[in-house]
Amino acid sequence: MDPEALRAALRTTLEATHLGALGKKYEGKVRDNYSTEDGRRFIVTTDRISAFDRVLGTLPLKGQVLNLLAAHWFEATRDIAPNHMLSLPDPNVLLARECEPLPVEMVVRAHVTGVTSTSIWTHYARGERVFCGHRLPDGLRKNERLPAPILTPSTKAAKGGHDVSASREEIIASGVVSERDFDAAAEIAMRLFAFGQKRCEERGLILVDTKYELGKTPSGEIIVIDEIHTPDSSRFWFASTYAERFARGEEPESFDKEYVRRWLAGVGFTGDGPIPPIPDDVRVEAARRYIEAFETITGAAFVPDLEDPATRIPRRLGLSAPQEQTR
Repeated sequence: MDPEALRAALRTTLEATHLGALGKKYEGKVRDNYSTEDGRRFIVTTDRISAFDRVLGTLPLKGQVLNLLAAHWFEATRDIAPNHMLSLPDPNVLLARECEPLPVEMVVRAHVTGVTSTSIWTHYARGERVFCGHRLPDGLRKNERLPAPILTPSTKAAKGGHDVSASREEIIASGVVSERDFDAAAEIAMRLFAFGQKRCEERGLILVDTKYELGKTPSGEIIVIDEIHTPDSSRFWFASTYAERFARGEEPESFDKEYVRRWLAGVGFTGDGPIPPIPDDVRVEAARRYIEAFETITGAAFVPDLEDPATRIPRRLGLSAPQEQTR
């Protein structure tokens, strides 16, 4: 994508929506959700970026990249696990089946890495050798591959709170989710991760880790919701340079939001205190990496809709007049 067009898109980032005519609103860290009375949910993927469990600002065209990439994976994995997608009325909007989200995220990890307080590397570097119920071998180096992928679920904190990693036994004992629902969700997560690893390997990528959100339909079926294998939910490394950079003790090449996390950590922010403003150059580079992720994973060019989403989205959704959006 033309760098100047990407920079121009800084002027029309979508920070918030006010589309109350669609239904009851629930605002997540990145997505604004509108539930209808007939069992549907309009999910508007904004350009907000979150890291360290905080909303940090916006990236140009990020919402379109995430929404279109999530739709790509939802379609590709329909035979592996049921999901909530019904249609795509707009590049930023997904129309989905309404369901009750499970209060736990299914996180699958294949490498010892990360910089957040919940990351497996943070715990391992402190000398801990049991993580979410899994015993880890001694002698692992940062970014090293685990003997096999492991499930490390976490609680789902409200916006502004911190997720907490826990073992299967701890989460079931807490009573937030039943053993039956947990195990059904865990099985889906591991199947999706295996498929994602294979597909990414075909594209020259390493799917390092990811999180899945699942929900329960009114009939009791556990289905996949939110997103699958996007740069927000997953960590990707380039396979061609991983081994050489690992041998030198360097960080792998990546195009997930780890770039933003590293920039923030470099200026001393790791989740607490005032959020430093992210310079436009960093925002544009982060957006470029999101687009690169889309194109590498899908094998197709990313063609954005550059019309101002403040007027485009209400029109596409059939609302009588554009409703005020916030940047």
